[in-house]
Amino acid sequence: MQPTLRHKKSRQVAASCARCDRRHKWNGRPMKLTVLCCVCWLFLCPPGLALPGELPPSQPSVDLPLLASTPPMGWNSWDGYGTTVNEEQVKANAKWMADHLKAFGWQYVVVDMEWFVANPTAEGNSRTSQYSLDDHGRYTPAVNRFPSAANGAGFKPLADYVHSLGLRFGIHILRGIPKQAVVNRIAISDSSYSAADAADTSDTCPWNFDTFGTNPSQPAAQAYYDSIARLYATWGVDLIKVDCVSSNPYNGNDIRMIRQALDKAGRPVVLSLSPGPAPVEKLDEMRKYAQMWRISNDIWDIWHNDGAYPKGLGDQFDYVAQWAGRAEPGHWPDADMLPLGRLGPAAGWGAPRDTRLTRDEQRTLMTLWVIFPSPLMLGGELPAADAWTLSLLTNPEVIAVDQHSSDNHLLASKGGIVVWTARAPSDQNVRYIAIFNLSNTAQTATFSWKDLGISASQNGLRDLWERKDLGRADALTVNLPAHGSVLYAVTAPAGAKL
Repeated sequence: MQPTLRHKKSRQVAASCARCDRRHKWNGRPMKLTVLCCVCWLFLCPPGLALPGELPPSQPSVDLPLLASTPPMGWNSWDGYGTTVNEEQVKANAKWMADHLKAFGWQYVVVDMEWFVANPTAEGNSRTSQYSLDDHGRYTPAVNRFPSAANGAGFKPLADYVHSLGLRFGIHILRGIPKQAVVNRIAISDSSYSAADAADTSDTCPWNFDTFGTNPSQPAAQAYYDSIARLYATWGVDLIKVDCVSSNPYNGNDIRMIRQALDKAGRPVVLSLSPGPAPVEKLDEMRKYAQMWRISNDIWDIWHNDGAYPKGLGDQFDYVAQWAGRAEPGHWPDADMLPLGRLGPAAGWGAPRDTRLTRDEQRTLMTLWVIFPSPLMLGGELPAADAWTLSLLTNPEVIAVDQHSSDNHLLASKGGIVVWTARAPSDQNVRYIAIFNLSNTAQTATFSWKDLGISASQNGLRDLWERKDLGRADALTVNLPAHGSVLYAVTAPAGAKL
């Protein structure tokens, strides 16, 4: 027999009385206080509430729907604004996305790093930052940049605006606890701990000075993450990008605690991990807790860099090859933001500029990201986008490869020519072929269908970028400019299977 609500309540009360009895025995109090405690618990306390001075019982994760069933698509403020973005600029980019991109699947608007700094610099990570925190040691939006956050409103008014456009709202945070909260021993919300109890002051992000690391052996660490997750839920946050957590070094404990905190808060939130390269050997752990994770260091508008930072488009081919076939619904290796269009007015790296990638390279970037497939996060100033940039972002046939393909993998790499392939949904009997020229000079490449893993002959060919049928052929020849690419859909003759 299923227990009734009354039976369930009785069991909770009985368990609570037993706990009361133990506590009063330990404290040497008369046993008759147990009866009084039970009566108070029955009438005054909701199920699951801890007794005074006692840690709350652990709560099971909320049964949330699958998050990010397809690779998330959106805009992030970093490439165009660094840490300087303000409310007016976020709204302008959100409105432009709603007007021009939403119909094609773009939906997230993400405020990147240090939105809580009142005196930001474009590149961030300043030692002279002036922080905005609440009374419980949680970062809050700097009101000189986000006026609607005044009077404790936080990001809720801005999130409400983004949601009113039919879009979703995201923020960037750093793992750990604000140093200012730790030094001042600020009390953690809804707990008996201070920020100092949660921190490991010997641990700081190697490239940022805002936070101390957490001490995962202390319950206070989880209590702090729980407190910020509850706050972000009241703001209406839909995506959280956590930085300094998935590489240099990898911090699995923080990833776990943050996911648990988000689930307890009860709002579906996509968890994005940064920076890269995330370790491939941690794939199962990242799949357990996150929806996307960076596979490389920051990608900017260059072809190649021998150094660790930043990386270029040409460098990304090796990284995506390592992660080929590891994407699945709800869990996506992330090839980083798309440095397209206007990288200004305050770029996160370098001077404000139009992207330095050639048009051929821009198509190659989009082609690699969709055939991989990666989340698609724009990084430039959207209202400044020209017609060419808009055409890159609104081709439904190219976007469909990113959102709905499977069996994505590297097929061949030789002499600077790289070939990737993927399958369209099974009911379409279509294969996607992407061919790239990584060399600095133009190349011509010829493939038999067998070379491309396709058995049928006289297959139909469609150029997805040009949205043009090319007829049927028994082989494939491509002429590619330096750093150029093509993206084709291949269809078999009637009755044949690819």
